[in-house]
Amino acid sequence: MANLQELVDNLSALTVMEAAELSKMLEDKWGVSAAAPVAVAAAPGAGGAGAAPAEAAEEQTEFTVVLTAGGDKKINVIKEVRSVRPDLGLKEAKDLVESAPQNVKENVSKQEAEEVKKKLEDAGASVQVK
Repeated sequence: MANLQELVDNLSALTVMEAAELSKMLEDKWGVSAAAPVAVAAAPGAGGAGAAPAEAAEEQTEFTVVLTAGGDKKINVIKEVRSVRPDLGLKEAKDLVESAPQNVKENVSKQEAEEVKKKLEDAGASVQVK
């Protein structure tokens, strides 16, 4: 039992990079998926970069709305981009639409991402939620 506690203590002390290396080693040794060991080993590290992809595959909580094409009605799309992103001026919104694919909103809830997507698609744009 003491050996198990020591193992838990050692795993808890791993950095994200060490946890990623451990994951690769376990995958090579036993042929297991790297997603589960990385998430388990990196969880005590308080949300390190290595844990994000594994957790995102399970349950994504933040989404990015990506404008993939402005469409035929660019003026309508520019107006919607400005309504969604009031921090942008007319020129910045126009540049964003014309340089698609571009992120319109980042790190938003699923509900907000869907609302933004619907508004932009109704205006004639092509949109993806990632």
